[in-house]
Amino acid sequence: MKYISHPLIRPECLEERRYQLAIALQALDASTMVVLPTGLGKTAVALITAASRLYQEGGRLLVLAPTKPLVEQHLRFFSERLNLPEGACALFTGDTAPDERKAIWECAQAVFATPQVVKNDLIAGRYDLGEVTLLVVDECHRAVGNYAYVFLTRRYLTTAGKPLLLAMTASPGGDHGKVEEVMANLGVVQVEARTEHDDDVRPYIHERDVDYLSVDLPDELAEAVGDLNRLLDSRLNALGEAGFRVPAREKLSMKALNALNAQVQARIAQHDPAGFMAASVYAEIMKVRHAVSLAESQGSTALRTYLEKLFSEGRSGSGTKASKRLAGDPVFRRLCARAAGWETELHPKVGLTIDLVLEEVREHPESRTIIFASFRDTVGHLVEALKAAGVHAERFVGQATRDAEKGLTQKQQIEVLRRFREGEFPAIVATSVGEEGLDVPSTDLVVFYEAVPSEIRSIQRKGRTGRNEAGRIVVLTTKGTSDEVYKYVSLNRERQMLKGIKKLGNNGGQVSPRLSVAGQTSIGAFAAAPAPAAEQEGPAITVDDRETSSRVAEVLSDLGLRVTLTRLEVGDYAVGDRVLVERKTVRDFADTLVERDLLGQVRALASAATRPVLIVEGEGDLYAARDIHPNAIRGALAAITIDLGISVLFTRDADETAEMLAVIARREGSERTERSVQPKKSYRTAKEEQEYVVASFPEVGLKHARALLEHFGSVQAVIDAGVDDLSQVKGIGKKRAEGIRDVSSRPYE
Repeated sequence: MKYISHPLIRPECLEERRYQLAIALQALDASTMVVLPTGLGKTAVALITAASRLYQEGGRLLVLAPTKPLVEQHLRFFSERLNLPEGACALFTGDTAPDERKAIWECAQAVFATPQVVKNDLIAGRYDLGEVTLLVVDECHRAVGNYAYVFLTRRYLTTAGKPLLLAMTASPGGDHGKVEEVMANLGVVQVEARTEHDDDVRPYIHERDVDYLSVDLPDELAEAVGDLNRLLDSRLNALGEAGFRVPAREKLSMKALNALNAQVQARIAQHDPAGFMAASVYAEIMKVRHAVSLAESQGSTALRTYLEKLFSEGRSGSGTKASKRLAGDPVFRRLCARAAGWETELHPKVGLTIDLVLEEVREHPESRTIIFASFRDTVGHLVEALKAAGVHAERFVGQATRDAEKGLTQKQQIEVLRRFREGEFPAIVATSVGEEGLDVPSTDLVVFYEAVPSEIRSIQRKGRTGRNEAGRIVVLTTKGTSDEVYKYVSLNRERQMLKGIKKLGNNGGQVSPRLSVAGQTSIGAFAAAPAPAAEQEGPAITVDDRETSSRVAEVLSDLGLRVTLTRLEVGDYAVGDRVLVERKTVRDFADTLVERDLLGQVRALASAATRPVLIVEGEGDLYAARDIHPNAIRGALAAITIDLGISVLFTRDADETAEMLAVIARREGSERTERSVQPKKSYRTAKEEQEYVVASFPEVGLKHARALLEHFGSVQAVIDAGVDDLSQVKGIGKKRAEGIRDVSSRPYE
């Protein structure tokens, strides 16, 4: 075997493949998207490109991947092969403290991170990307909408001294418009694409057999589907009688449902009472349709669990109108009673899955099997069924906890993969979280418990096998159900995507000029955009760290504000000691008013700041957001503004919210506002006067003033207290205490 020879690549650790070298050489010329089938070494291309870039230009390497397990995988791959000093490669995740990340950044030559962590650090001004000479973006098809890759790429291309980007994916998608959006968002100048049929790739391809196994839907489940269809028919008829254009049940696709929902929302916007009724019926339709999908593709256990959940929700006092109406329907109640008697799994997919895994283990004891299922309930049922059959299987799911089932932390995910890779157990049952980047070289069998309509997900799943030797893929479908529809949709989209990849490759790797379309950032615009200063000099604003998923924090950073990320007890944004801002979307405002304690939230806001502000964001009609009387909205707004003294501002979107916050921050930081220590008020109680006096001490503010007065009992006692006594009050600390003593005891000069 011939190996790559390079001063920054360790000897005999990376096989030389001509197509990888050719792609890497092209990638060194300009920002590039690499499209390679899973298992053909996208990471090796990144390694060769990184070694060459660091050797020629120096600087720093930054590798981004969407999940911690994938980041750890890249760190391990690069650390073992890059010829860098010990400790030069560093891992950044949410588990690493911010100050520690800042210190490590200064020393590391190669940093491997999840994008959200780096985004937060850049917004907070902890470091900049000026010295990064290569940015690697893995699973780059995610670079759409408000995903962190979009912000990071824009910031990188406008601040780096010598920017070069390498984007990688196995499945850019079949939607040409979306592929162009990804390329535009990443500032890609050229594309290097290969398929398994290209001459320079074919010698490294291992055979993958794809089998589609169809099963019949059992009579009991077919009867259940019949009951569910009757429920659907009655709901669709009700909407039809109310004047809505309703599709036939047989054509109730997601596209048709979205069109139906658009009609409902239009009627709500017109304040038509029928619109609010239809919204509740539409919610019922979605619940019943999901139950049909479970019956047809997942099995009786998953369906029974879901029906029990719906029935319990409908019987509870906090249940929605839709769930209550469904739980009271005689057809639904009879179905629930019948489902309660299903003691064993009825769907043949479960038994077939067990047989496939047992056969694989029996014939190839050292083999690995991955089973993909779309729903967590199914994952849990399959793990238990496999264990009952004598096969040690473990689940691989996301981090979120749903209902009573806990997710897996990133640490647990990494540990499961390690044990699976080392052969401690032969099978993993995974949700979509296992579709990207699983480093399991010897996976011999991949089972799709159901077909998926997404070509990206399908290709990602199939890529888990056939990497180093021949593999087998089995897709299970139920005859005459959505399974078969999804199968054909996915196959068609995969063909379309392959055509698109070939077209990209045949275009000489050059990006189409059509990328610069309305609503997208052109490559030229990246170069022309103003770059934020490394040391931010603008006005200061504190952002609650839970707000970083919105665009607001990004735009604030782009506008040059000095952003501090922390956990705020009240509000979402704080400007100085006076201004505290709560941000709510139009929908969230209405939901909080109906389902949670809106007035309690804003009352806490008013109590915590002298200048409380509520921003209501969105272009939707606030009065049509929920099925509530407009006077309820008006009454809430009146109470917020008049009774609580909170300023209410309306913005169209996140960008306008950020611009409004920037204006507020600049006003607070200007000399004009500094002249007034406290806001004027026509009348204050004695208690308020005391609070305002103490609040005027440096960095104290209204919240800490109240804590001090409650502790010492009077303004005089606060002034007379020593530093040690002041420091004992919660939230004051030594720094504030020294500031109080200094101001109260310093001679007036």
